[in-house]
Amino acid sequence: MARPTPLSGFPEWLPDGRIVEQHVLDTLRHTFELHGFAGIETRAVEPLDQLLRKGETSKEVYVLSRLQGEPSVPGDRAAASEKQLGLHFDLTVPFARYVLENAGHLAFPFKRYQIQKVWRGERPQDGRFREFVQADIDVVAAGDLPYHFEVELPLVMAEALGALRGIGLPEVRILVNNRKVAEGFYRGLGIDDVEGVLRQIDKLDKIGPGAVSALLVDEIGVTPDQAKACLALADISGSDAAVVAEVRSLAESYGAVTELLETGLGELEALVTAASERAPGVVVADLKIARGLDYYTGSVYETLLVGHEQLGSVCSGGRYDTLASDGKNTYPGVGLSVGVSRLVSRLLSAGLVRATRSVPSAVVVAVTSEETRPASEAVATALRARGIPVEVAPRAARFGKQIQYADRRGIPFVWFPGTAGEDGTTGADQVKDIRSGEQHDADAATWQPPAEDLWPRVVPAGE
Repeated sequence: MARPTPLSGFPEWLPDGRIVEQHVLDTLRHTFELHGFAGIETRAVEPLDQLLRKGETSKEVYVLSRLQGEPSVPGDRAAASEKQLGLHFDLTVPFARYVLENAGHLAFPFKRYQIQKVWRGERPQDGRFREFVQADIDVVAAGDLPYHFEVELPLVMAEALGALRGIGLPEVRILVNNRKVAEGFYRGLGIDDVEGVLRQIDKLDKIGPGAVSALLVDEIGVTPDQAKACLALADISGSDAAVVAEVRSLAESYGAVTELLETGLGELEALVTAASERAPGVVVADLKIARGLDYYTGSVYETLLVGHEQLGSVCSGGRYDTLASDGKNTYPGVGLSVGVSRLVSRLLSAGLVRATRSVPSAVVVAVTSEETRPASEAVATALRARGIPVEVAPRAARFGKQIQYADRRGIPFVWFPGTAGEDGTTGADQVKDIRSGEQHDADAATWQPPAEDLWPRVVPAGE
């Protein structure tokens, strides 16, 4: 078979990269569970009309089809639409459907984490993939969701990402805004197309203020003075309550103070104040954060890696009030999503971290001859029974070659079963640390490798 051509946008890590990814996932999972989030998993596909109803475009959704399609009734477009499925592009829309279907079995407020792959048909580039792993946390309530959850969620995420600093993850900065602030300000200016303005403001980091101003005037229909005010709001940022006073002052100068604006400012101030006490410097109010999806109604969040801002947001989310609603009951929620694959790709491509070895094995049990392989297998079984990851050498080669085999795989120890002497007695087993050359007698029933060698570890690249 000819050598296959890699598919762009579908990452596949080498074994040591997979160890890094697994460490990130385990760290996130552990932190989420410390805060009481329960793990769930939802199906990979959703009805296409559900995927497209909340701000996404059809070009970003992979549609599911079969090579051998089912026979259809000619002209029955409604039936065809009902059957059309797409791969989910995030985990929030599937979660909303999950809540509606299982509301009678859930205790609210329901706190969940979810770690799964998602798919988006966008152009692959640095840190952007067509298939990638996301890790989400959400809190959903029945009827009313207290605002304090909008404060809690980014702080939980800051703690989870902060737990990765020990392996070399750069410092993270969580940028926050509140949709009520933006909407209240825009409506105070006399702008009706709030969603249109938010979509253009969301492009600021990509195309700059000049281009955004032109789009606001030409496509949204605002006046140049209104566009100037929108950009002035987006330019405000800060890590303490002073940012609220700055926004209020700007609104007063334009006569744009509204009740909705004041509500949003109160919520934003509570978030920034709490964050400055519990995670100083991590959470920053940034009034240009808009989030393009239209289901967000309150706080919105984006997270950057300090020094790697060009990668874009590695974690984002916000509050949504109407995404999960059956017309009779509404389940408001707030959540954040980590792009795990984007995070791992930067850790690996920038050479920030490494795995101490690429295989789980801490020991290779040498094989003296194929006739004595059962003895080597018995040693391996005894060590595994005590939780030590072990493999048996694939060939009964010279011991030097078996040591080379372990060295190539980064396995620190080689075990030599005792050999029978001329008097019929069997010598003691020995274990060799191939890094130091130290070798000594060992018993498979009691020997234990050092804790740092038991399993592969993820460490900063310089260690």
